[in-house]
Amino acid sequence: MSKRDTYESKTEALLLPIAEANGVEIYDVEYVKEGADWYLRAYIDKAEGVNINDCENVSRALSDALDKEDFIEDAYILEVSSPGLGRTLKKDKHLEKSLGCQVEVKTYKPIDKCKEFEGELKAYDAETITVETENGEMVFAKSDVALIRLAFDF
Repeated sequence: MSKRDTYESKTEALLLPIAEANGVEIYDVEYVKEGADWYLRAYIDKAEGVNINDCENVSRALSDALDKEDFIEDAYILEVSSPGLGRTLKKDKHLEKSLGCQVEVKTYKPIDKCKEFEGELKAYDAETITVETENGEMVFAKSDVALIRLAFDF
């Protein structure tokens, strides 16, 4: 397991009781380097949406737990937030909750000279994602998908 995977899984384990105590669920945890800085990001969610107090309460408790466990060697910036309206669908649990929703799909390589698609998420399995676009049903190999996220209009 890579350092990143280890940090993310240990953080998620620490976050689980904190999330439950605060009435939120864990959407995702990521440990990423941006420029010179490392970021540990915890995304939380709940049915009615998270607010600033949810983020603050979870952030304080998680920060204390991380300080106590002290397993991350690098200096990092902790961020706790909502996954947002245009949330990225990284895991099967995200896809499951988003069945029937409008999504944007970006592929690594063009498919019929196009790399961006939009439509209703119809199905998924271990290897594929099925989206009903205005041009009909498209099945994407997960390995070809660079990004899939909820679509939203303003």
